[in-house]
Amino acid sequence: MSIQLKNVAALPNIPWQDAPSKGRKEVLWRYSGNPVIPRDLTKRSNSIFNSAVVPFKGEFAGVFRCDDTARRMNIFAGKSKDGFAWNIEDDPIDFIKTDPSLPDSEYKYDPRVVFIEDRYYIIWCNGYHGPCIGLGYTEDFEKFYIMENALMPYNRNGVLFPRKVHGNFAMYSRPSDSGHTPFGDIVYSESPDLTFWGKHRHVMAPNGWQSAWQSTKIGAGPAPIETSEGWLLFYHGVLTSCNGFVYSFGAALLDIDEPWKVIARSRPYLINPREIYECVGDVPNVTFPCACLVDGDTGRLAIYYGCADTVTGLVFGRIDEVVDFVKENKC
Repeated sequence: MSIQLKNVAALPNIPWQDAPSKGRKEVLWRYSGNPVIPRDLTKRSNSIFNSAVVPFKGEFAGVFRCDDTARRMNIFAGKSKDGFAWNIEDDPIDFIKTDPSLPDSEYKYDPRVVFIEDRYYIIWCNGYHGPCIGLGYTEDFEKFYIMENALMPYNRNGVLFPRKVHGNFAMYSRPSDSGHTPFGDIVYSESPDLTFWGKHRHVMAPNGWQSAWQSTKIGAGPAPIETSEGWLLFYHGVLTSCNGFVYSFGAALLDIDEPWKVIARSRPYLINPREIYECVGDVPNVTFPCACLVDGDTGRLAIYYGCADTVTGLVFGRIDEVVDFVKENKC
């Protein structure tokens, strides 16, 4: 592995399937057993997608978006021994308020999870007079605590960095509106305490004339990965077609010390909707990355992504190949 990873632990039991031996044209390859998580794994789930997975005590744990059969959006805890077969709770996470005055959520969706210092932080799109950035934490995936909303409405796609930057917690987000947001740029913010956020910096915008798959809006995916070439960020992009939105995903490299500065950004996508489970579902034509497992020793990647807002898929790759792809095919 020529690319050096920083603050990334070895993960020898990363869920993995070797690349096809013949005919591979793409940097990332799909798990042959996709969808790895079906829509009805819990008693009342209509769909399970756009969810977050992390290593936990030699196995794996996660927070999952499960829309129920009343089509209510909420997030649920789950665990797995191997990252393939999952046991997801039938009831949503019952968060303990860190302050009794915290408002109740109208809904929760599209979580991310990242370990920072001594606990696992969960960040999601929270319903509070419109979509905003919700924040909480857990130490054991049994008890979960909810904190102050990080950013006010309207905002989506909050993603925390896996370590502090300039001594502060750091986050990417996408300011939006109250609806299905026909626009969207990625913005960087910092906080000394996870409550008060500032130092906002614009990161990048849709890039229509150069790269149509990301011409309408973009949003951060899994937590950025620290490499010797910069922060590696997988992000989704949206094209507005004659048949509606199409969600694909690519990657970008950003400056380690100033993560709002783009070093390189992929002109082609890495993954786009083409398989039946990505094209047919509650929201057709969606591939939406939310979690990335990394083996710090080998650079192997396993990315969990939402498919057609219905099920969860898994793709594999290698850090070296992704970084080379971004640098060689940049906008």
